[in-house]
Amino acid sequence: MNSSINRVAVVTGGSRGIGRAVAERLAADGQAVAIQYSTNVREADAAVEGIQAAGGRAIAIQADVADEAAVKTVFETVAAEFGGIDVVVNAAGILILDTIENFDLNELDRMHRTNIRGTFVINQAAARNVRAGGAIINLSTSVKKLGLPTYAGYAATKGAVDAISPVLAKELRGRDITVNAVAPGPTATDLFLQGKDEATIAQMAKMNPLGRLGTPSDIAEVISLLAGAGRWINGQTIYVNGGMV
Repeated sequence: MNSSINRVAVVTGGSRGIGRAVAERLAADGQAVAIQYSTNVREADAAVEGIQAAGGRAIAIQADVADEAAVKTVFETVAAEFGGIDVVVNAAGILILDTIENFDLNELDRMHRTNIRGTFVINQAAARNVRAGGAIINLSTSVKKLGLPTYAGYAATKGAVDAISPVLAKELRGRDITVNAVAPGPTATDLFLQGKDEATIAQMAKMNPLGRLGTPSDIAEVISLLAGAGRWINGQTIYVNGGMV
């Protein structure tokens, strides 16, 4: 029997990229899925329609992940629609690159608002709503270990994700809820490919022994495990990068 049947997942940033692949995979696993999106209603609706066409259950809800009132409404809406919440995958995030010397601090604040405050707000709501037997999964990044120029601001936000996840795992002691972070390596999404020339992309693809970029489905495969049968993995950051670091 599929242990994911009758489970309910909230996937932030679920309209595109890794988030969408995760939403589609969890729906294929049998979970009802609520896709949170920020602005792109067309992509969110397309994701929902694709899941429904494949026989799954899905809804889309617009919200700013850093706005606690909006996030509270998201979780209330999902619980009312599907009866509760078992899995929360926080895939919402933005990527802004520049050197430390030249970084626009207003842009740094914008990225921190989504990637750090947003992670904290989503995890706070998850801690208040996820049922026993559930899972909370945050998206981190493998780039933290590489020290690549222009990535300091982004890597700092994901370092915060790595700090939050194991603390929450311990704070939820006794409730049978796991909390983990997943740190993808270079993955072929619009977020990653934007602004990079072919030579840079090819160079980054060679950084792991498998000699290719990751795909969103590579990441979704691991998240599917953590969201379902992987109950003995808790408080970890799992690097999903083909052996890059």
